[in-house]
Amino acid sequence: MYTYGLLETGCYYLIQEKGDQALSLIRVMMESDHCMYIFTYDDQIVTGWKRKTDPIFDIVECLSDAAVEAWEKHYNSSNEDVYNEEDEE
Repeated sequence: MYTYGLLETGCYYLIQEKGDQALSLIRVMMESDHCMYIFTYDDQIVTGWKRKTDPIFDIVECLSDAAVEAWEKHYNSSNEDVYNEEDEE
């Protein structure tokens, strides 16, 4: 079992917060003395605070810069498609 306190600011991680949940892509945006401000990437970006002591079932990997760049191209293009579909209605 891991905690959010192990994560580094500015890095993207694939994590499994609970053993029965799907993987999530997160980015640690900032940290305070006791908490971390996290972006969670799903269909939309969800932001929120986590205590450094909050548990993480598994930290699958810290993404490399190349992996983040490749992911951003796909994520941004799929979000542009959603906005364009909404504009057409």
